[in-house]
Amino acid sequence: MKKFIFSSLFLSLAFGITAKAQHSIADNITQTPPKVIFKKTFDSKGLKNQEVQIVMVPFAPGEVSGAHRHPVETIAYVLEGEIESTFNGKVHRYKQGDVFYENPNLLHAESKNLSKTKNAKLLVFFIGNSGKPFIIPASH
Repeated sequence: MKKFIFSSLFLSLAFGITAKAQHSIADNITQTPPKVIFKKTFDSKGLKNQEVQIVMVPFAPGEVSGAHRHPVETIAYVLEGEIESTFNGKVHRYKQGDVFYENPNLLHAESKNLSKTKNAKLLVFFIGNSGKPFIIPASH
């Protein structure tokens, strides 16, 4: 009987220490707690045959993109620099750390790197039907 009580006490103590250790590890994965920087719920019936493409878009100093459209959902994150974007007739300025969303098929007249001396870089997430292009010239 003493062996059973001792074994039960030992196992309870071991499980308690393990649970506490796992909890403190989860609380300290990073020095700064994770932060959601962008969240978008899409009104679609399902994700069957949907494709996500993540694209790095570099801009040389002063570089300007041509007019185009994105026929799919588009989310961009500014990794470096400052970008000015003319989208659907409105001018927007985005700096490092900003996230923005673009509705499909609207005119993206241009994007430009506002610096004449430093590179800019976007990380862009495209979400749409598999095989559909993520960018087309504005004339289409």
